[in-house]
Amino acid sequence: MGFIQDLLASPPVPRQHRQEYDRLYQELLRIGEREDYLSERPGGTYNMQCRHIRTREIGKRLHDLGGVLLMDFAVRKVKRKLGKALSAHLEYAWTEVGDWMP
Repeated sequence: MGFIQDLLASPPVPRQHRQEYDRLYQELLRIGEREDYLSERPGGTYNMQCRHIRTREIGKRLHDLGGVLLMDFAVRKVKRKLGKALSAHLEYAWTEVGDWMP
């Protein structure tokens, strides 16, 4: 998808779940901006694989709502907003969530 299409596109989620998607996406942005999706050490908000626990929960819910297509849409939006490095961290944090494969 091109830059303009990404900006204007609606998430691939049923209309009745759009508000929930928007809330989850905003939470993903806050986590990325304040903490990062990965850590160098486990503990606190990070699991034993150093992946942000809430980020993984959000990924699971997005998968329930719209599968890998919705997760990929969220990653592309994070990339546009927070940059390539954080979107790569998000992709890795979601390893083994649903059908997700970075």
